[in-house]
Amino acid sequence: MHKIVQNLIDVQKKINSYLKNSNEDKIPKIIAVSKTFAIDKINPLIEYGHLDFGENKVQEAVNKWSDIKSKKKNLNLHLIGSLQTNKVKFAIKLFNFIHSVDSQKLAKKIFDEQEKQNKKVKIFIQVNIGNEKQKSGINKSSLPDLFAYCKSLNLDVIGLMCIPPLNKSVNYFKEMNDLNKSFGFNELSMGMSADYMDAVENSATYLRIGSSIFGQRS
Repeated sequence: MHKIVQNLIDVQKKINSYLKNSNEDKIPKIIAVSKTFAIDKINPLIEYGHLDFGENKVQEAVNKWSDIKSKKKNLNLHLIGSLQTNKVKFAIKLFNFIHSVDSQKLAKKIFDEQEKQNKKVKIFIQVNIGNEKQKSGINKSSLPDLFAYCKSLNLDVIGLMCIPPLNKSVNYFKEMNDLNKSFGFNELSMGMSADYMDAVENSATYLRIGSSIFGQRS
């Protein structure tokens, strides 16, 4: 078995082992974060039958995934990095999920492109849960207004997403879970290689895991 596939199985085992002894009944989906890796490195996972992959940059994803996605319609591609408004038309065409909506301007651009392309994507609103200047995401206090605006556009918002401050994820994951529930969402995108088990323990339903599957990026 290919090492990358074994890594994915090991991650799944860890999660399943925790879920067996918990009250959580929803098995989180693992987004294999394939950014910066060439398609030949990703192919073993595709051949194994894994369906969810994450990319940070629209242009890299277009170059890498356009051909394979046209052949394998059941693959789900997740945009997990910031989305510039001038790249929205390409993102709507290629991606199934956008995890990084954080402004009314971006929401409106997504709405316009979805109308043009007659395609709807699933959306997470990114929350800057630690109020870090260097990170994208909307402030908690502005979240109700952005969600209301997205609803007025009939965007398919399915949950919240966050990238918490380094080494402090546990408290922020709990806060995100509470926030997510307060809006009545069923999906929650949080947790990466370093902290995905903490995210699982706080009801994350989408985990964005890169190095624990693919190894360290060079």
